[in-house]
Amino acid sequence: MSIPRFEAIVQSLKREAITVEEKGRRSDIFGLNVFNEAKMLQYLTKDAYESLKDAIVTGSKINRKIADQVAEAIKGWAITMGATHYTHWFQPLTGATAEKHDAFFDLTLDGRALEKFGGGQLVQQEPDASSFPSGGIRNTFEARGYTAWDPTSPAFIYGTTLCIPTIFVSYTGEALDNKAPLLRALSTVDEAATNVAKYFDKNVTKVNATLGWEQEYFLIDKALAHSRPDIIITGRTLMGVSAAKGQQLDDHYFGVIPRRVLGFMSDLEKECTKLGIPVKTRHNEVAPNQFELAPVFEEANLAVDHNLLLMDVMDKIADRHHLKVLFHEKPFAGVNGSGKHNNWSLATDTGVNLLSPGSTPMKNLQFLTFFVNTIKAVDTYEEVLRSSIASASNDHRLGANEAPPAIFSIFIGKQLSNVLDELEGVSQGKLSPEEKTELKLNVVGKIPEILLDNTDRNRTSPFAFTGNKFEMRGVGSKTNCAKPMTVLNTIVAKQLKDFKKEVDILLDKKGLKKDEAIFNVLREYIKTCKRIRFDGDGYSKDWENEAKKRKLSNNKNTPDALHVLASKSTVDLFKSMKVMSEVELGARMEVELETYVMHLQIEGHVYRDMVYNSVIPSAIAYQNKLITNVSGLKEIYGAAHKAFTEAQLSMIEEIGQHISALKKATDTLTDTQNKADKIKDTAKMAEAYCNDVKPYFDSIRSHADQLEKLIEDQLWPLTKYSELLFIK
Repeated sequence: MSIPRFEAIVQSLKREAITVEEKGRRSDIFGLNVFNEAKMLQYLTKDAYESLKDAIVTGSKINRKIADQVAEAIKGWAITMGATHYTHWFQPLTGATAEKHDAFFDLTLDGRALEKFGGGQLVQQEPDASSFPSGGIRNTFEARGYTAWDPTSPAFIYGTTLCIPTIFVSYTGEALDNKAPLLRALSTVDEAATNVAKYFDKNVTKVNATLGWEQEYFLIDKALAHSRPDIIITGRTLMGVSAAKGQQLDDHYFGVIPRRVLGFMSDLEKECTKLGIPVKTRHNEVAPNQFELAPVFEEANLAVDHNLLLMDVMDKIADRHHLKVLFHEKPFAGVNGSGKHNNWSLATDTGVNLLSPGSTPMKNLQFLTFFVNTIKAVDTYEEVLRSSIASASNDHRLGANEAPPAIFSIFIGKQLSNVLDELEGVSQGKLSPEEKTELKLNVVGKIPEILLDNTDRNRTSPFAFTGNKFEMRGVGSKTNCAKPMTVLNTIVAKQLKDFKKEVDILLDKKGLKKDEAIFNVLREYIKTCKRIRFDGDGYSKDWENEAKKRKLSNNKNTPDALHVLASKSTVDLFKSMKVMSEVELGARMEVELETYVMHLQIEGHVYRDMVYNSVIPSAIAYQNKLITNVSGLKEIYGAAHKAFTEAQLSMIEEIGQHISALKKATDTLTDTQNKADKIKDTAKMAEAYCNDVKPYFDSIRSHADQLEKLIEDQLWPLTKYSELLFIK
């Protein structure tokens, strides 16, 4: 008997659900641990409050005197909440968050102790940047990096630490994180969208990009997870036979939430509520032991911070409930993977969702303007958008088990497609009174009615319009949302700026009226970006061929997807929008490729360890058991034993063949990996790992899975899918 596996099963079966008491209303504890506006009003002077609010709304700088006041107020509040330390909480290019804790405690010159935290500590710190990915931005001797306070995302207390959201930049000023480019992208889309929104409402002074993420994840017992070295080290199962029952009965989706999981969810929601994360929805997902959590929409920068914080909180709460959260996009073969749908829209400071139609033709024209410009932006930069969701783990998910394909397309529904087709026929130049009436009453005017029945029937579209927002579905479950949000907001900003230039030319030089100019420009966009619109099934057999005809990219793996970041058009895009310099963009490409290689390097080593330390020994042990059985029967029956040992001999031979093939594939993997590791160029190394090394993973898995089917259950060392996915 393989003791670790069965000990884990026994341990997991003995677990009891942990009941979480919830007293009172959630609204009473929402933001309890956040230095939000209510705390600002309570702890700040009027000048400090107004200065901080102005910085949050307009991005203006805070002077040192005010910074000292804010720091003193935050320190006073934090200490009353039990905080003993503070940290600058930032997002290095690892994809996770980072923090270095310092105590409020300090000593005066005469040796007296006091709690100290000033404006200098609030606004900036200088952590060592040498151990964080930089993509060659800085040399080792220039290891300094700076974290700078982001006042638009409120400070919060986590445990006994005051966390201050910050950006992270190099000694020479380039961004070494995911937050700084996101903030720049949000600033440029604010400017571009505000200028266009003023065509329809002169009172608009600011436009915020909003984000509502949907976090999918698997939850398994902690003992079972620790019985699998591949899960602990790589986040996924590198081998394992699918259980007889998977998700084919659709009996898990929206089903009754298991008691242990419900306890975890209740505990998680309680902690999230205190941290100001507006969690709202929880449910079972499609695959066994897969679940989803979703919040209320928020401003995009804050939503990104909340999602990163959520994942950290989930890990800690799961441990408290003796569970393990799996954020890997494809932890189990043969069942649905996990994504993080990014629901994106634009909202004005006057309270209008720019991607939602209104009660008048002019409001609907505003909707069409932002709707069509978003489609145009995605059409122009679909390959760049694809690069933002590329990773070694997401490569396993895209295009499999109801996940979006790697080909970017936009699903808008047949009704809205018909509206765009009608607008394609708008006359060039000035519109006749009859045409204006027709457009306003029967085309634009009826959009709200159309959207009432515009249900999203295609769940596999990578980018879909879902009533009042666009949903980007290809984002992986452990991806930092800042990456796709930086790209999406940048390309939409670029498109809106181009749109305004074209409209203004028609207004100033052609003498067209505003609605005529807008219709004329939109008409051309509708014509030129038709290829990106696809209302069919993303799994259609003919879709790849059709996409090829439409000249849409189909970058199925990360190295191919990242190539676009080096193109002149991509560099020009981010430079012109002042989101990333060529150096910063190149660094990100280098880091992403390095990360891809390292993930596959680690998986290759784990494959080798599992094959030699677990799979082959158990296969030989069972083979020896069969040989002993055959020898015993031969001793009893002599030559007549063949009538009783045919099955055993066949199994001995089959096991031997798989052991031999498994060893050969593993040895070849090692040699191929060693060869790839000698390549100096990161891009070429990534291609070698993708094209030469990774195929051996499938071969090894295939033979290991066949051995799992043949070997006696009591001897198989690895916890099986039927146990991982169905022990609640």
